[in-house]
Amino acid sequence: MTVVYLHGFASSPQSRKAQFFGCKFRDAGVPFEVPELDQGRFEKLTITGQLNVVDETVSRASVASGSIVLMGSSLGGYLAALYADQHPRAVDRLVLMAPAFEFLERWKNRLNAQELAQWKQQGWAPVFHYGSNSERRLGYQFLAYGAQYPATPDFHPRALILHGTEDQVVPSQVSYDYALEHAHTRLALFKSGHELTDVLEDLWTEVAAFLELV
Repeated sequence: MTVVYLHGFASSPQSRKAQFFGCKFRDAGVPFEVPELDQGRFEKLTITGQLNVVDETVSRASVASGSIVLMGSSLGGYLAALYADQHPRAVDRLVLMAPAFEFLERWKNRLNAQELAQWKQQGWAPVFHYGSNSERRLGYQFLAYGAQYPATPDFHPRALILHGTEDQVVPSQVSYDYALEHAHTRLALFKSGHELTDVLEDLWTEVAAFLELV
């Protein structure tokens, strides 16, 4: 198999989780790829553009490996689920960490009407980018074009969802409800927040078992 890891919003392939799992999978002899989802153009970021990057990466990895595991964190988890929904035959299994289902509604709830109107009129809003550790511009198209996609993708490959019970960004109840309604999905909960970086070894134990690496 090949694991394709999708980092979270305003993050990068150098994120702590991406680096951790990269080391773990390579030690296990499993190819591991982490595409840069914004391709260095964060201001132009859209769900469509990120899906195109995922498709290119999966297509390339499939040439060397017939079995693709998509692994994603937060918005990357949403993208992994969305891609698997759109391309059910391209993905063997999914590992989703605090997947940002219903992300668009939460984004809009974080901003008041005046802030949304200003973003639309100005065309961009300042956002802290964790990958570059700096404030960056994010174009309004991220919200406008994101509305065309389902809030919660209905994917069919087997999936493992890892979520923190103290997550203040994406409530674990969202993942709990999804797993309850989808028999092919297993949920593992941890006493942790959204980042899950304080339970990395526990996450790996779950992931390794799910992918039958132990």
